[in-house]
Amino acid sequence: MSTALSRISRRRALQGGAAGLVTLGLLLWWVLPLGEDPPSGTITFSTGTRAGVYQEYGELLREELARDMPQLKVRLLTSDGSQENVQRVATGRADFTIAAADAVDTFKVGGKPVAGRLRGVARLYDDYVQLVVPPDSDIRSVADLKGKRVAIGLPDSGVRLIATRVLEAAGIDPVKDITPRSDGIDTGPARLGKELDAFFWSSGVPTDGLEKIAETSSFRFVPIDAGLVAKVHAQGDAAHFYRATNMPESAYPTVQNGSTVPTIAVSNLLITRKDMDPRLTEWLTRTVIKSRDGIGAHVHSAQLVDLRTAIYTDPLGLHEGARRYYRSVKP
Repeated sequence: MSTALSRISRRRALQGGAAGLVTLGLLLWWVLPLGEDPPSGTITFSTGTRAGVYQEYGELLREELARDMPQLKVRLLTSDGSQENVQRVATGRADFTIAAADAVDTFKVGGKPVAGRLRGVARLYDDYVQLVVPPDSDIRSVADLKGKRVAIGLPDSGVRLIATRVLEAAGIDPVKDITPRSDGIDTGPARLGKELDAFFWSSGVPTDGLEKIAETSSFRFVPIDAGLVAKVHAQGDAAHFYRATNMPESAYPTVQNGSTVPTIAVSNLLITRKDMDPRLTEWLTRTVIKSRDGIGAHVHSAQLVDLRTAIYTDPLGLHEGARRYYRSVKP
């Protein structure tokens, strides 16, 4: 090889190496800000019941945060669900949480002064309302729940909020026309067909608590059709956060047998308070977005976290730290 060709080859190799370093630098910037020490300290994250998606998501997110911010301690608190989660963050008992948009809005319109402290971090994934009955049950519609023993969720859960609205839309008084129970996903499945005729659950799908019983026993979903959803919408207030949809046939394959289930969906939000450190919130937002596939491998609903939709945290405005992150990755 001539000297001239050798020089050209070396130049091309150097150019290729430089391009590779630039690409690597861009990838590292996407994952972690260059030249910054990760935030440290302690934060509290309010999750949900132990067999629910909120709890599983919180545990997996804590692992991801430990990789990006090894000096940050994340304390997880179980809860009844969305309503308790919103209250905890607003009052300072927790720093971050996941809550359904209808529960956030209900808290806001309740007129509590602390509601003004709430801010959005990211829109995550949708919850699906799941009305579960034994396979041989005579319950075929929500109206058939009259006179039955029905679990409508823990008192401060998002399930309780949405189940109450669905029952009322079907003309059922949730206090007088059924025997209401306060079971959640942690106790409801085991009591189904014994102490319970039906139970409501609202979450991303699939939910671990239902997947487990699908492996060993059978159950059936009761449809919530679009006509009933329209009646829920007519209730006003936070009901406009609900939308008619179908639970995908892949949620619980052994139960659904290839069929979708008409139901209601509501979006979940990752929320915090206005006074939370912007830099820490920016880092946390980055971890949430970049860990989608890792967490989604275990929590299937988390696969739907998307940078293009994450910024829509209605009814809350974005936290300044989250806003900084979204601006930094805007094309």
